[in-house]
Amino acid sequence: MDEKIQQTLTRGVENIFPNKEFLQKELASGRKLRIYYGIDPTGPTLHIGHCCTLLKLRDFQELGHQIIFLIGGFTATIGDPTDKNATRVKQTFEDVKENARLYKEQAGRVLDMDKVEFRDNSEWFGKMGFADVLELASEFTVSRLLERDMFQKRVSAGEPVYLHELMYPTMQGYDSLALEADVEVGGNDQTFNMLAGRDLLARRGKEKFVVAGKLLTDPTGKKMGKTEGNMVALTDTPVDMFGKVMSWPDTLLPLAFEICTRLPLVEVENILAGNQKDAKMRLGEEIVNLFASGGGDVARRDWTNTFVNKGVPEDTKTAIVSPADKLLDVLLEHGLVPSKAQFRRLVDEGAIRILDQDGKEEGRVSDYDTRAPTDRVIKVGKLRFLRVVGSRD
Repeated sequence: MDEKIQQTLTRGVENIFPNKEFLQKELASGRKLRIYYGIDPTGPTLHIGHCCTLLKLRDFQELGHQIIFLIGGFTATIGDPTDKNATRVKQTFEDVKENARLYKEQAGRVLDMDKVEFRDNSEWFGKMGFADVLELASEFTVSRLLERDMFQKRVSAGEPVYLHELMYPTMQGYDSLALEADVEVGGNDQTFNMLAGRDLLARRGKEKFVVAGKLLTDPTGKKMGKTEGNMVALTDTPVDMFGKVMSWPDTLLPLAFEICTRLPLVEVENILAGNQKDAKMRLGEEIVNLFASGGGDVARRDWTNTFVNKGVPEDTKTAIVSPADKLLDVLLEHGLVPSKAQFRRLVDEGAIRILDQDGKEEGRVSDYDTRAPTDRVIKVGKLRFLRVVGSRD
């Protein structure tokens, strides 16, 4: 147990507040702690950045503690200003509800959701009156809130900082109070917000620990997340997940193995000591197995067949079409494009190709009204394929 606690508090962890030793003592005491992670549903899917924190929650769950998965159903309508140089676009409650629709199922790929307390901060913020908001605001100073680096940058650049953005850390802090949390887990970019909750609880005589995890960042230092457009999403197909991992730079591999997998670190060292392409393929398999519920070996095979052998994946879907069917309608029906606008954009970019049955390119689609060809393979982008055969009248 001591070894498991030590690993939980070191692997993928950037900082622990107030300190690691204090939390280690609490974990070893046998007391069941309430440990939470909050996510604002600003998009329709969880991604690899969320999953790194979910793996840390699983470590705590395996130690026997109570895990709380908090949906920021109210705070998402405000928008976390962390790392943002401009005000976020506001979302409606309907947008937030739709975005969060798949979160519980997706989190269940990592956590035992039967043992997870699933909450939404609309439960308490939706009941607050203006007097309650003023009471909460009275526990923070403007000077303290303006210490955040992104606010300092905006002020220096003459950009506005709105009052509702200043309120965001106070609201995230209040989540800890409402949940009676013992520990909050999140990325190290959330440290300021997480410590706001620690301050609130400290004034009420309760200790709260903050575990700030390492972030998966690309070579430019940006987070691998939905805002930056380079995420591995849990709605991706296994081969899409694998392909995105294969596009990561070699310099990212040590960190990715540490925070995106649970392979023993000694084994990771041996993997990284070998061929880097083989190491990246192993990483891709592990990520698919963890976050797509298996199939890493199949994803590796299909990716290799497509990009190394220049073939068509064996499990490519088949569409049966009539001569009157437009390609747009066929691709929409089979999920290769999400919308007409996306189809038009891909056509403009030359990203929709017509291949023969063996995968050899015959041409690119240039007309929005193109009819669906028969006995051909349609390739959309780099990773999506559809076989098209005729006979439907």
